[in-house]
Amino acid sequence: MKSLLVKSLSVVLMSGACMMVHPVKAASGQAADGGQNITITRSNAIPSAPGAADRFTGSVKMDTLAVPTGPSHARVLSVTFAPGGYTAWHSHPLGQVLVVTQGSGYVQQWGGPVHQIHPGDVIWTPPNVKHWHGAGPNAPMTHISIYDEADGQVTKWMEKLTDEEYRKATR
Repeated sequence: MKSLLVKSLSVVLMSGACMMVHPVKAASGQAADGGQNITITRSNAIPSAPGAADRFTGSVKMDTLAVPTGPSHARVLSVTFAPGGYTAWHSHPLGQVLVVTQGSGYVQQWGGPVHQIHPGDVIWTPPNVKHWHGAGPNAPMTHISIYDEADGQVTKWMEKLTDEEYRKATR
């Protein structure tokens, strides 16, 4: 399953299904084969944004990596949670893939067990499944988040996780 998700992510990112934000043309004019040119987004071209207080607890930094272009509806973010940072309960109409890149954290589906996650872990949350994810209380965690838009909706935000629920989940 993990291999399939990683391959699927690679196909989405490499197929041109997403276009980088603020692209810089790698070359002028058309490509030699008559197609489109590669675009490059420099790491300092897009400012980070803080996670909204009504959707996140603690310090959360979001970096947009790709936005929908053309027929694509895929969005890709790098999200860094400071120690003690985590999302509110939420769901995605077409599901979500998380790829943990640094640190460790937690993910939980509504009514299900809490799972610890580590670098290299790939987490698939099916469509409309209520869940939360974030860092543990003592260390930061960064993940890549990939999700699609359906009928103008990308995330349905719900109630915040209580401090008690978080403490119980991260013991």
